[in-house]
Amino acid sequence: MTAAYTAAYTTAAHPTVCSHRPVVGRRPMKTPLRWLATLAVLIVVTLSGWLAWPQRPSQAIASAANQSMVSEVQVSLGTTDGALSFVPDRLDFTAGRRYKLVLSNPSPQKHYFTAKDFADGIWTQKVEAGNVEIKGAIHELELRPGTTAEWFFTPLKSGTFELRCSIPGHAEAGMTGTITIRS
Repeated sequence: MTAAYTAAYTTAAHPTVCSHRPVVGRRPMKTPLRWLATLAVLIVVTLSGWLAWPQRPSQAIASAANQSMVSEVQVSLGTTDGALSFVPDRLDFTAGRRYKLVLSNPSPQKHYFTAKDFADGIWTQKVEAGNVEIKGAIHELELRPGTTAEWFFTPLKSGTFELRCSIPGHAEAGMTGTITIRS
């Protein structure tokens, strides 16, 4: 030890100085207290970083604010007089936006809403029909006369996709359309 250190840190009350121990007579911080202080600092730092971290995309999609931001689009499969058509027959969506596609069948016969390539390029949250809720990949919906289905989805992939009724003869009679997803 240097003479300057010894002179600066020794007093009449504390005459002994040791390089590997605190000055004799001074009470060192107890190990449990040091451990608790370190733990408290780590908890504060961790919580402040966690609270400031941005939401993951899945949380952002499911947040309450986004739940109310749904664009509703209505499509009729056929008409009351039996015409074989989608009304409207051109649908436009924007990638990343949440939609509620309300499909209704006012006609006297069943129809299909078939758009496989479109369905492969979206994330389906659910389809509601009557008292039933369906989740998972949806490629085709059948609507019987007088029924309605609501398809909640978010487009992911841009492109133009074919829409048709897959009942034999319906697409050939004009029950077709296009679905466009823009980025």
